[in-house]
Amino acid sequence: MRLWIPFAVAAAVLMAVAMVVMPHWDLPPQTVTQIGYRGTGMYDIKDQEDEAALVKANVVPGVPYEPDPEGNKAGDVYENVQVLGHLSEDEFNQLMMAITQWTTPDNDCNYCHDPENLASDAVYTKVVSRRMLQMTQAINEDWKTHVAETGVTCYTCHRGQNIPPETWSTDLGPKTAGYLGYRADQNIVAETAGHTALPNGGFDNYLLGDKSLLVHSKSALPNGENKTDLTDAERTFGLMIHMSEGLGVGCITCHNTRAFDNWDESPPQRVTAWHGIRLTRALNNDYMAPMTPVMPANRIGPEGDILKVNCATCHNGVQKPLYGAPMVQDYLKGLGAKTFTGVPDFTTWKEGETERLLPMEEDKTSDAGTTEASTQLAVN
Repeated sequence: MRLWIPFAVAAAVLMAVAMVVMPHWDLPPQTVTQIGYRGTGMYDIKDQEDEAALVKANVVPGVPYEPDPEGNKAGDVYENVQVLGHLSEDEFNQLMMAITQWTTPDNDCNYCHDPENLASDAVYTKVVSRRMLQMTQAINEDWKTHVAETGVTCYTCHRGQNIPPETWSTDLGPKTAGYLGYRADQNIVAETAGHTALPNGGFDNYLLGDKSLLVHSKSALPNGENKTDLTDAERTFGLMIHMSEGLGVGCITCHNTRAFDNWDESPPQRVTAWHGIRLTRALNNDYMAPMTPVMPANRIGPEGDILKVNCATCHNGVQKPLYGAPMVQDYLKGLGAKTFTGVPDFTTWKEGETERLLPMEEDKTSDAGTTEASTQLAVN
């Protein structure tokens, strides 16, 4: 009897079972689109069942009602309105109602406001929400290289939840694993490395701070110009896998398989992704990390850093968030451009005590809305 036959049959059965039950094996039907020259492997492959589920999960919520742009300004009617004081009272209330639906549909105004004093800054969620409004306005005005006219709203990331479903914080993993307690930040299933065993730290290195992702040498032999090492390459690879999973695309969306590093042969989406990485860094550096002092313990990671954004935070598994629906067009006056850019000193905020958290210094580049809001602040 040929002994190899039972082993071959067993291997075939195990392979068949794995193809059915493992999450990353795609069964037919699939949609295959050729996006490059024949022979270069430039094929975009989509699982039709996954696509149907993603379409269902990316439905844009409707506008609460059509607001009246006339009437008194919100900054004249309500106290301590720093960012949206230029809106009419009705526009302001409509946007507040929409934000509640987008971020905390199971609660009401009291999630961010003190019901005894709506103008108070004593609740941390109000302080955070104000800064997030500034962040949304900045994305829509300063980062059209990535978001174009589609733009973003709070719903792009939050999807009806207090905390966006996709966030990250520093992950050092089990500190005692490996030989003599050192495992070189790898050899575990790391969420920050695309669920691979590659080294942690891709997000900390490339989506925070300003470290370059470039690891590809321009010469066949070492010449001292490329200072990156193998760990840098592995962390970059982990980040690329995250981007692929976060956008639901393959490498060929941004790279030509014939020459991954060659910009001239890459699809134009690579430029959009380049700006997206820098946008993500800016959001984490300028908006998320500075707010750490106001966050309660259940809003920070195990290493004490605030929850931050990555590619999946906005994209949620599709190449264009919400399949490119220009949701912000219904809220351009409130979210389409920067109005008040002043930043407070978050270390001075005290829960239950801070009535007004004012900017450290007024930004002279702000528009008329800023001036109006600043005047209102002075009155208050």
